[in-house]
Amino acid sequence: MSDPIYKRVLLKLGGESLAAGEGAFGLDQGALTNISEEVLEARNLGVEIAIVIGGGNILRGASLSSIGIERTTGDYMGMLATVINSLALQHSLESIGIPTRVQSAIEIQAVSEAYVRRRAIRHLEKGRVVIFAGGTGNPYFTTDTAASLRAMEIGAQVIFKATKVDGVYTADPKTNESATKFQELTYLDVLNKGLKVMDSTSISLCMDNKLPLVIFNFRDKHSIKRVLQGEKLGTKVGV
Repeated sequence: MSDPIYKRVLLKLGGESLAAGEGAFGLDQGALTNISEEVLEARNLGVEIAIVIGGGNILRGASLSSIGIERTTGDYMGMLATVINSLALQHSLESIGIPTRVQSAIEIQAVSEAYVRRRAIRHLEKGRVVIFAGGTGNPYFTTDTAASLRAMEIGAQVIFKATKVDGVYTADPKTNESATKFQELTYLDVLNKGLKVMDSTSISLCMDNKLPLVIFNFRDKHSIKRVLQGEKLGTKVGV
C-alpha cells in the first residue's frame, strides 16, 4: 500500500450527496453509508480529514426568495440545513467506528461544538474527523467559500470537491457529447472561463493562498483512497 500524498485534507460535499440520487431531497441511508466507508478508507491510510457539507438536499437559502423570504433569513435557514446534514453524517461515521466532532459556525450548544480553530486542529491530530457545519456563519457566503476558508485555517494541503461527474468539462457531459474533460486547470482558467467548479470567492481564496483542489466523482468506489495514493482522477486545479 503506497503512502498518501496528502496528510490533511478537507472534503467538500454537496448536500445532494446525502440524498438518494440526482435531484432527490432528504437523507438516504445508502448514500450516508457509502460516504462513511469512503472516509474510513482514507482515514485508514493515516490521513486527517475535515468535512464541509452543504444543505441543498434540504433547502437552498438563495431560492427561498420565490416564497417571499428575504435572502439573509434564507441563508441562515440554509446554514441550519447544513447542521442537520452534519449530525446525520456524524452518526453514520460513528456507527462504523470513526470518532467524529461537529463544529458549527452558528452556536447550537446542545448538538455541536462551536467552531474553534485550535480545537478543530487538535481533534484532527487525535484522529477524529471534524465536520464543519453552518457555513461561514454569515449570509451571502456559500459552503464552497466556507470550505476554502476552513481548509486554510486548519492547514489542509488540498480540498477534495466531490461531484456527480468525474471532473471539470468544457460543457455538461450529460447533455453535450462533445464535451471534453480538463485534466488540470489554473485558478485563473476557472475564473476566466466561468467554470462551475466552486464559486468565484472560494476559488479566489484558494488562488491567493495556493491551495490546490481536486474535483472528482465521489460516487465512484474507492475514489478518495485512489486520489490520496496519487492516482490521477478527475481534474486538479492549482497554480
